Amino acid sequence: MERYFTDHSHEELRTAVREFANTEVKPRIAHMEATRAASVGLSRLIARQGWIGATVPPGYGGMGMGHVGKTVVIEELSRVSGAMGAMVQASQLGVAKIIHFGNEEQKKTWLPAIASGDCLPTIAVTEPESGGHVLGMTSSAVRDGDDYILNGSKVYVGNSHVGDLHGVVVRTGPGSKGLTAFLVESDTPGFSLGRQRPAMGLHGFSFGELVFDGCRVPAANRLGEEGDGLAVAYSSSVLYGRANLTAVSLGIHQAILDETSAFCAERRRYGAPLGELGSVKLKLGQMQSRLMTARLAAYHAVHLLDQGQPCDAELMNAKLVNVEYALDSARDAMEIHAACGLFTDRPVERYLRDAHHIFAPAGTSDVQRLRLGEVALGTAKGSWSERLSELVRLEPEPAG
Repeated sequence: MERYFTDHSHEELRTAVREFANTEVKPRIAHMEATRAASVGLSRLIARQGWIGATVPPGYGGMGMGHVGKTVVIEELSRVSGAMGAMVQASQLGVAKIIHFGNEEQKKTWLPAIASGDCLPTIAVTEPESGGHVLGMTSSAVRDGDDYILNGSKVYVGNSHVGDLHGVVVRTGPGSKGLTAFLVESDTPGFSLGRQRPAMGLHGFSFGELVFDGCRVPAANRLGEEGDGLAVAYSSSVLYGRANLTAVSLGIHQAILDETSAFCAERRRYGAPLGELGSVKLKLGQMQSRLMTARLAAYHAVHLLDQGQPCDAELMNAKLVNVEYALDSARDAMEIHAACGLFTDRPVERYLRDAHHIFAPAGTSDVQRLRLGEVALGTAKGSWSERLSELVRLEPEPAG
């Protein structure tokens, strides 16, 4: 993996996040599992470490450590808590829209606050009736003088109940050119939160509903021009969503192997450690192989992204491989643990539940396969990675 870590800073970052996760996050897991409520305090504590600003340029107060650095943070948090890894990855989606589509005033206003942990951003695209069909959305924004009036709702919004600044894509006209993105602060009149619904896993993370009822947003809070909303939605999903969720899966996968290997070493059968049984050792070997492959796919993709190379296909593949392999290894781990894995005094059942939550966002595995099929056929449409890396390279440094 050394080729992907250009200096010692990434390894130092890994060490710092791992220590924080073990000392600050791990002791809170039992409470998060018991309450199933959004862990606002822990989310804020993580944000104050500056890690949400991993991809934010130093000129705006960020770490400037790129997608590799961001992946390190999310992986190490997810290794202890998939919920808190998911919290950081969802915030990073909110960072993306401002970095790539915000004007200078918006960047100077929000990026330093995000980097310092004073602001947790989100992105809200999915709707109850349209799901992953972005063009099927019906939530709307209508111009009214110097403002827009927003109406409608969004669902499955990561960090819904802890977010301060919501990046919302709504309809301002017909067709693919009729979507526009806005920054909506959480205390804006006409904005409210839906009920936090209990979920199978990722306890401590919120992914709920945002409601807009005559919500008046200044035109200055529009991201880009009218009609840029589809680009905001797709680019955030393709470049950040897939990479971020890959990192969550990778962290959970590492935890699955660590926990199962330790279980096999301590548990004895027939006078020897469980891991000495041939059938168990074969499963462990398969889990190890999957993890090694998944790790290479993950860091190779984000390394290319940091280098400004076209890598849409690599990002799709990284998400596909990491999600599928983590789920396969979680099932193997449950089989190895047998009845012991069914009780909550061991974390393996939590890993299985959490891993399932990473399947659908930013495209299910079949969506990734369909897009990779288009790559194979030469019919893939454009390259978001190439387009947006060029955008970043052309951006000037922020004015003093």
